[in-house]
Amino acid sequence: MNASNTTELMHTLGQQAQAASRHMARAGAATKVAALQGLARLLRANVASLQAANELDLTRARAAGLAEPMVDRLKLTPKVIETCALGCEQLAAMPDIIGEISGLRQMPSGIRVGQMRVPIGVFGMIYESRPNVTIEAASLSIKSGNACILRGGSEAIDSNRALAALVQQALTDAGLPLEAVQLVHTTDRAAVGHLIAMPQYVDVIIPRGGKGLIERISAEAKVPVIKHLDGNCHTYVDDPCDLDMAVRVADNAKTQKYSPCNATESLLVARGVAAAFLPRIGAVYAAKGVEMRGCPESLALLSAVPGARLTAATEQDWGEEYLAPVISIKVVEGLDEAIAHINRYGSHHTESILTTNHVHAQRFLREVDSSSVMVNASTRFADGFEYGLGAEIGISTDKFHARGPVGVEGLTSLKYVVLGEGEIRT
Repeated sequence: MNASNTTELMHTLGQQAQAASRHMARAGAATKVAALQGLARLLRANVASLQAANELDLTRARAAGLAEPMVDRLKLTPKVIETCALGCEQLAAMPDIIGEISGLRQMPSGIRVGQMRVPIGVFGMIYESRPNVTIEAASLSIKSGNACILRGGSEAIDSNRALAALVQQALTDAGLPLEAVQLVHTTDRAAVGHLIAMPQYVDVIIPRGGKGLIERISAEAKVPVIKHLDGNCHTYVDDPCDLDMAVRVADNAKTQKYSPCNATESLLVARGVAAAFLPRIGAVYAAKGVEMRGCPESLALLSAVPGARLTAATEQDWGEEYLAPVISIKVVEGLDEAIAHINRYGSHHTESILTTNHVHAQRFLREVDSSSVMVNASTRFADGFEYGLGAEIGISTDKFHARGPVGVEGLTSLKYVVLGEGEIRT
């Protein structure tokens, strides 16, 4: 597709999305529920055809030498499809917040002032690898009464086309405009440049992918951006803690799946429990082939673990997002040093403390500057589905508007409403 055709395509998509957004904003709750339930049924009925489309992408990715963590993100397994369907149903069952008025209060003048929850309008979603994001974005867009333009990675183009076709069928079946969810079918990279520079049509951009993509969009966008750059998540093993629980959670946080942004990349261990804890977790990681990049103190405690892959950590390791079977490990004096380390090297994504001390837990929750902070739980729970949001459109590490997993509420705005009975200002 040449440059002029790409420009024309993107402006057409923008115009259609803007028109569809007005229809979506006035759609009733029952209509949106019908679309979401219909989409769940279509996903379950088309597992075989979706996997056939996905196999085209997987074959192409492997032939191109795509890294294994990226291939893993690309897979559209029956379990992934079922999770998408469940997400649609969970969203359908949630209350419709559009049109809600909150904080209504009577003023001395006689007027009543409150805030109404309204859709943002049109959002653009730019994402890489994971085709399930097509369904997460589409379902959240439907529930929140928005329209969206989706631009997935070229590596997932066949999967995304198959999924987007089901979304548009569900919209049509429910009597909603199919242009409410549009996929950019071209793999021309210039399409991204146009999408992030159309404030006349697009109200917010949500990038979801590698750090390079998000940095580029943040720098070049002429539209507000909801973003997170990377997921350097920490698990801190406190003194005191339940050692059995700490081993179980630290294992899950790192090894349950290596490629997601909520996997733990850095393990901090209080000096008082390091000698008891590190050999045990080291044996677990060694058995699973996880490379451990540690400080001198942690390496000394791990050195006797059979089969352990040990490397001296560098300064760069403390801020690294590996997305692989690699973890940095540091022994710290205690809670104060752990919090200082996380706030210095973390990416403000997700951090967890494993402790039996209530005061330590409360300090960790208050003082760690991240979008999700946990006590005695795996960082892998930092997810819109696990948080009961139905689905998520991404994780925001920004501090304005939306923070953490972004669900329906993060795709809405508030406007003031004033109710009067003929009052005039004097």
